[in-house]
Amino acid sequence: MDPRNPRTVGDMLRVLTGIVGDTMEARWITAHVTGAPAGELVTGAAAPVAPDAVARALDLAARRAAGEPLQYVLGSWAFRRLELHVDPRVLVPRPETEQVVEVALRELGRVPARPSGAAVVVDLGTGSGAIALSIAAEAPAAVEVWATDVSPDALAVAEMNHAACAAALRRDARVVFARGSWFDALPSDLLGGVDLVVSNPPYVSAAEWEALDPVVREHEPRSALVPGPTGFEGPQAVIAGAPRWLRPGGVLVVEIGASQADAAVAAADAAGLAEAAVRPDLAGRPRALVARRAPPR
Repeated sequence: MDPRNPRTVGDMLRVLTGIVGDTMEARWITAHVTGAPAGELVTGAAAPVAPDAVARALDLAARRAAGEPLQYVLGSWAFRRLELHVDPRVLVPRPETEQVVEVALRELGRVPARPSGAAVVVDLGTGSGAIALSIAAEAPAAVEVWATDVSPDALAVAEMNHAACAAALRRDARVVFARGSWFDALPSDLLGGVDLVVSNPPYVSAAEWEALDPVVREHEPRSALVPGPTGFEGPQAVIAGAPRWLRPGGVLVVEIGASQADAAVAAADAAGLAEAAVRPDLAGRPRALVARRAPPR
């Protein structure tokens, strides 16, 4: 077999595995260029591969071997029920954030129902739109989602994903994109009327950044990971600003770093929020702060 010109799916899997050093990643790349499900590649190993698909696969494998994240190489990645476009303008969607969405959806279901109209959700620092669009797809009832980001590049990706995922969203879901820093992006008429504030803010400290895997440090946007020297500047801003925007009984859900649980609960208490607690992720690490604006007595 000429390694520069594999003729079958099986040949290409072997060549790509040699280039990227990982069988599963070779399957992802092969599935991407051939359109075949990754789980069916082994049984279809004898199927021929078109020369243009081989050329694309070798190019993608070279990018991955050079250290580019697989998600950027492929150009899209699954997040819960959605397939999202991702590139270096936004973070790679992570499984931990999928669990944060699970917490947010559960807590949204506990917010007292409005007399009329859709529930209002705010996703601060939306990035690729993963959280906002997942809520628009999976909310238990009609929802209006405000997706904000200070980065115009990130908002462009989120808007692209909104258009691509439109068929997967609730028909009674409305998604609005707004540029600005945290709550500054929102219109004043939302003050005191938001049912859910959810965010995956930057929470990596400057010291932690230096120790990150080079695949992350050299390719993903630093501003979406590191908010400042301590790493808590991002969560702190979201927590401190939430009480003014939440309606009575409204809830705040914030993704945090594993070492930030105590600081997050203390910040929520200091902001006057009630029932502050941190939910673990599937690995048992502290992951999502949950707190609410107490309803009137």
